[in-house]
Amino acid sequence: MNRLKMNYSFLTFLVFISQAFGDIKPQQVHISLGEDPFSMVITWVTFEYAPTPIILYGPTIATTLRYPYGHTNNFTYNNVTRYVHTGTLSNLEPNTKYYYKVGTIEGWSGLFNFTTFPAGNDFKFRVCCFGDLAYRHGNIILDLFDAARNGWFDMIIHVGDIAYDLHSDDCDGNCGDKFMTELEPIFSHIPYMVIAGNHENDHHNFSHFHNRFRMPGEVGGHHNNQYYSFNLGAAHFFGVSTEHYGYMDEYGKAPILSQYSWLTSDLQEANKNRATRPWIIGYQHRPFYCSNTECHEDDEPLIRKGDHDIPGLEPVYISNKIDLVFCGHMHSYERFYPIANLVSNGGNGYDSCKDTSSVYHNAAAPAYIVTGSAGCHTPKTSFGSPHLGSACRSDDWGYTIMSVYNHTHIHLYQWSVDQQRNVDNIWITKFIGNFTAPGPTT
Repeated sequence: MNRLKMNYSFLTFLVFISQAFGDIKPQQVHISLGEDPFSMVITWVTFEYAPTPIILYGPTIATTLRYPYGHTNNFTYNNVTRYVHTGTLSNLEPNTKYYYKVGTIEGWSGLFNFTTFPAGNDFKFRVCCFGDLAYRHGNIILDLFDAARNGWFDMIIHVGDIAYDLHSDDCDGNCGDKFMTELEPIFSHIPYMVIAGNHENDHHNFSHFHNRFRMPGEVGGHHNNQYYSFNLGAAHFFGVSTEHYGYMDEYGKAPILSQYSWLTSDLQEANKNRATRPWIIGYQHRPFYCSNTECHEDDEPLIRKGDHDIPGLEPVYISNKIDLVFCGHMHSYERFYPIANLVSNGGNGYDSCKDTSSVYHNAAAPAYIVTGSAGCHTPKTSFGSPHLGSACRSDDWGYTIMSVYNHTHIHLYQWSVDQQRNVDNIWITKFIGNFTAPGPTT
């Protein structure tokens, strides 16, 4: 028997012993993309100190490779201390299924798996986007499990308001812990990318959000998940915090200015790289535009255009020719025509959900998708008079699927949990030339 097999046999024995005694048990296991498509970040929680957290992983069920140690952040909120353990698996093979388990010799998780993305920048991948998903009354959760089992998406982007709230004890226990435990079968299998919403503010500088999730952009062992970016296939993704603006009185101007400086540099660099990655796709919590009864024509003027020494986000989106931005906050679905400075090149706001693909071909301004209809314990947000840039609206509970096909086209549809069908279906295309989109897909 070789040394690797002996080590695995010994670790298997230790796993049996530790589980028999029920010591420290990893929970809330979830994964996110690392600094490149061939690294994966594994994160889990324990409620006792766990010495030397370990990830066992490999391309077979016999998870023989060993990642010995990552980071452990412990934080205390309402007299409860959580230990959040993180390790990054680097230099993974492309398009390969890996199995893994996490823990220590005192307690191990079950066996999970994920599949890496293909090599290069010319492959199709699908992203599930939603915001405002709660543990209580999480309307899409059962459908989300079915969609994950059926392979409808390869990555998840949650545009804020996670669990309602990560720090709340209104769920016969902590909502954040219960939410991450319930969705562990999905989040441990499919990369879960997040950005903060207003419900992530726990008045301790987003301590739950900061400690629970690790996004790309780590420097010297320190991370900032309030704003970050990553490349995947033909797309450059960036996430930004609208909450730096929403809670400026509580946390000051410095986070806004730091984010803006980073964003300007990041998007300028991405814009120079259009030949390799032509799509630039953003996500944030609060929308610039919406037609709900709680919205005004310019819903977030400070965030959108800034004020005096506070820079807004829309000018840098326009100058760098951003293609798409996903938002939440409003508990409904709404797709906008390409729009800039309140002016749209689409219809009059009443052509709801008609095929307007030509408007999205080589668009001169970003298109915005409000996808805050995942479900929570507060009522749906009803619609008022449509914004002139509004192209499609639905107050059904649901989520958005985006397929990045290649360098020239993206397909978007909105899945209604209420109706069990697509309630919106649109193609976004680039570059001059003949192009015939395939038929609608699910």
